[in-house]
Amino acid sequence: MKKLKIMIVEDESVIAMELKQRLMDMGYHVASIVYSGRQALDMIDEIEPDLILLDIKLPGEFNGIETAQIIQKVYEIPIIFCTGYKDEEIRKTALATNPCGFLVKPYEDIILKSTIEKAFSLNLAGNNLRNDLN
Repeated sequence: MKKLKIMIVEDESVIAMELKQRLMDMGYHVASIVYSGRQALDMIDEIEPDLILLDIKLPGEFNGIETAQIIQKVYEIPIIFCTGYKDEEIRKTALATNPCGFLVKPYEDIILKSTIEKAFSLNLAGNNLRNDLN
């Protein structure tokens, strides 16, 4: 069985590297770490991730929510938002992009793993349903 590829979009390199190591320890394949929404958009065709862990607060041209909106217009890639903030307004805005989940930093391994498993299972179920309808 092929290992599913995860893209991490996180502007803080220490957090990104720690998350990558934790994911690898759980048996996941981290295909890439990118540090901005623009970089994620530029690399998505090359990486072809099965899941994107996307920080909500990104510097630069696109924040995480804007990046998710662009990705979801073009691709069917599940997104899990990552945030250090518990701001309800930000969460409501992010929910409009229909993410597969939210992770609050610092990450707890059990929540990290279960959120990823849920996102993969929802995406697989959605793809199977779309295939059945075609």
